[in-house]
Amino acid sequence: MISLSILDYSPIDEGNNAHDALWETTELAKYAETLGYKRFWVSEHHFVDSVANSSPEMLMMHLASSTNDIRIGSGGVMLPHYSSYKVAENFRMMEALHPNRMDLGIGRSPSFRIVNQALNEGKTKKTSYEQQVMDLKKYFTDNIEDEHRFQSLIATPKVPTKPEMWMLGTGEKGAEVAAKLGLGYVFAHFTKPGIKGTQVAKSYRDHFQASTFLKQPKTIVAVFAVVGETEKEAEDLAKAFDLWLHFIESDNQPPYYPSVQTAKKRGFSSIEAQKVKGNRKRMIVGTAKHAKEEMIKIAEAYDADEIMVIPNVSGIKNRKNVVRLLAKEFEL
Repeated sequence: MISLSILDYSPIDEGNNAHDALWETTELAKYAETLGYKRFWVSEHHFVDSVANSSPEMLMMHLASSTNDIRIGSGGVMLPHYSSYKVAENFRMMEALHPNRMDLGIGRSPSFRIVNQALNEGKTKKTSYEQQVMDLKKYFTDNIEDEHRFQSLIATPKVPTKPEMWMLGTGEKGAEVAAKLGLGYVFAHFTKPGIKGTQVAKSYRDHFQASTFLKQPKTIVAVFAVVGETEKEAEDLAKAFDLWLHFIESDNQPPYYPSVQTAKKRGFSSIEAQKVKGNRKRMIVGTAKHAKEEMIKIAEAYDADEIMVIPNVSGIKNRKNVVRLLAKEFEL
């Protein structure tokens, strides 16, 4: 049976605050562990009022200390904003405290222009993304033999284990780098579903080169899942998700994740409804039975080893219900 994992956004629900959201993420991680999920990843979002987590590493450390066995990861660290050396040190610290449990998922989303400017202020030279990933490999393997601009540099603390490394993406370039460097690949189906994604995943597998991280290619496909006890319950939850997703990808950032009641009361204009209709192609909405059927189809199309569920619905009770219903349906 295919493995299931979770990517959590730490949404700030209507009527709650960031403190509530982060502790609800903790509650969800602990619950997912009891249900048999393989991984629990957290996102990196900046300047987004309705999402609490802006520092995945700090939240990961907390979650690893709050759980026992489930793998904890980033989905992901936006590497171009940071020093590869510092990222390596952060993850080695976590690996030292929680060996064989840490996942480093990396991406390169620039975020909002003002965020990108603030995070990169003062930089006079930009290292290529591929070079940054190669740097991470050097630091995690203590490689001081191969020629490198920081050849003698070691990332501390030195530990006998290393985190799993996963490349997040939707396009050919990221898949190419992941294949070339022997890393796992996570395809964000929830942002760009379609035939192109399956072709990218196939190209990754076809061109994969074994490394100290992986001997064989591994693929995860990430999906938005809105699951209810009934079709009607799922559709109600989807209305709130429709509203949040509509605003989160606009210039009008929502102050919180709206409730189902707020979404029903507000509704959508005819123009907004067209965008909502398009966004529905990016999510699975329905009962657990329907969700499983759709996920299996997607996993088979991508030849994926795992499915990463994003249960980004309104309310911690509903998020826990999504992961519970799916765990039961998949017989984790």
